[in-house]
Formats: sequence, C-alpha cells, structure tokens
Amino acid sequence: MAKSIYGISQKNKKKESSKTVTFGKHLTIDGYNCDQKALDDMELAFRVLEELPKRILMHPITTPYVVRFAGNDKKDCGGLSGFVMIAESHISLHTFPAKGYLTMDVYSCTMFDERIVLYYIKDVFRYKTLEKHIIKRGLKFPRF
Repeated sequence: MAKSIYGISQKNKKKESSKTVTFGKHLTIDGYNCDQKALDDMELAFRVLEELPKRILMHPITTPYVVRFAGNDKKDCGGLSGFVMIAESHISLHTFPAKGYLTMDVYSCTMFDERIVLYYIKDVFRYKTLEKHIIKRGLKFPRF
C-alpha cells in the first residue's frame, strides 16, 4: 500500500474522496497557551496571512488586513484581528495575547492539507494545546 509523507494511505484517501463531494472545507483552529509576544505582533499576523495561502496552494485576491482592537469586556481582552480573501474563499485570525489564545479559520472551495496549516501555525504561535474542527461545506451544492 502506497503511503504519503504523512503516512496516510493514498489508496484509502482516493476511496474517501470518491464517496464525498463537497463545495469546500472549513478548518477552525483554537490554539491555547500560545506565545503571547507572537500573538501581539501585528507584522507577524500580516506575514501569516500573506504566506499561508501560498503554502496551501491558494491564491490571495486582496492584501491581508490586520487591525489592533483594545477589547470591550472581560471576554474580549483585545488583540489582533486579520483577514485575507483568497480566490478560493478566506483565511481569518483573531489573537488574544493576554490569554495566550488564537482562533483561526481557513475556508476554501478547494481541498487543502490541514496539517500544513497546523504545523505552520504551531511554528509561528507555538500553541501548547489545539482544538481543530473540519467542516465539510456545501454538501448539497448543485452539480452541473
């Protein structure tokens, strides 16, 4: 049985992809106990939104946009919010440096390897714990 560099059987991968056709994939990430300094670095957040699409073979159609927000209550203690539109959909992130927390979405109508995203985000923000969810979008998307 052929294996990829990640140890996933290509045979099983092909079987799975022939069963399910969706409009896209939506990866949600919640990173805990991240590097607080990295979470507060506006240039780093911009660079992530600039580089990540290329790493997962997507095509940016806007320049990334990152803003700092001071916060407004106990839950939102402030941090950075950023967004980049890609031809395939979008990537967004929100950081909460005081809490060491990162939340991020990668949504694409083209399938991508979420492990590339997770390894990259771990390298940049150095989370200790991660929650990830993959949502298959458009299960009833019309076929032509």
